[in-house]
Amino acid sequence: MAAEQLGWIDARKLGQLRRPAGSVLITEGGTDERLYTLLSGWAFRFKSLPDGRRQILNILLPGDTMGVQAELLSASPHGAEALTDVDLCAFRRDTLLVLSREHPELSFDLIWLAALGEKLTDDVLLSVGRRNATERVAMLLVHLYRRAVSAGLKQDDSVPFPLTQMHLADALGLSHVHVNRVLQGLRKGGLVRLSEGRLGIGDLRALRRVADYWDQPPPRRPLL
Repeated sequence: MAAEQLGWIDARKLGQLRRPAGSVLITEGGTDERLYTLLSGWAFRFKSLPDGRRQILNILLPGDTMGVQAELLSASPHGAEALTDVDLCAFRRDTLLVLSREHPELSFDLIWLAALGEKLTDDVLLSVGRRNATERVAMLLVHLYRRAVSAGLKQDDSVPFPLTQMHLADALGLSHVHVNRVLQGLRKGGLVRLSEGRLGIGDLRALRRVADYWDQPPPRRPLL
């Protein structure tokens, strides 16, 4: 990234925020005046029904953005919550408009990130609609493992995994009991290891066969 671009981004930056796990980062239907880049930690986007039932739309890892939809639609169509303690970089909401006018190449990067987020949501929707329970869980584990590795979070042979079984259930349209049963089967088969908030995969290719999920890693992603 050119020095001029870095200087422009720094000038639009409002500051950095730290929020604890469980914090609401974006209120569903709210009109937050800021855009965010997730600098560290994990979060998720969700939509909910009036009775409290929730669908997790996407898991957010470092480098992902939040708040773009609120800028384009005047209000956020979804909420966002911190899975772990998170650090956020906050930008003024009019950054999108000024960015497209003054630095169209950076604007394209932001569109690329938004399109990637939409593709990830599409993958989960395909699972919920067409994969069986074992395939759904296996697909999401492969998906998150690969993203965590790509984000540089792998240590030894595992990656952080702060999701609970209830999070998996809310993301995959399954019951908590069903998720538990599937995870036990994957563990017994030696395909996954889940312990102390970390995920290890014994045979990635075999788990991908179980999930019928062969998506290729995306090109090197831009950062804002």
